[in-house]
Amino acid sequence: MTDLTIPPDANTDRAAALIREHVDVGDEVEVWEGDRTGADDPEHVGTVTGFEPGYLELDGQSPGEGSIRYDQIRSVVRVDTR
Repeated sequence: MTDLTIPPDANTDRAAALIREHVDVGDEVEVWEGDRTGADDPEHVGTVTGFEPGYLELDGQSPGEGSIRYDQIRSVVRVDTR
């Protein structure tokens, strides 16, 4: 597993750039919207299928159906790479 925490002062473009550097299409990820504490489960889990304008696409879904906007991401954990 490899963790990435988005700095609190990062804007949407910076968050998107950091995420693109950290994961690739095909990677399985866990995404948290808030700070991780203890045994909290991630808000989003899936396979990265795209880096769309404004959001990280997971499992081919749109935001609200499984994908998440860059400005909502606090941390990303890469659990599997292909």
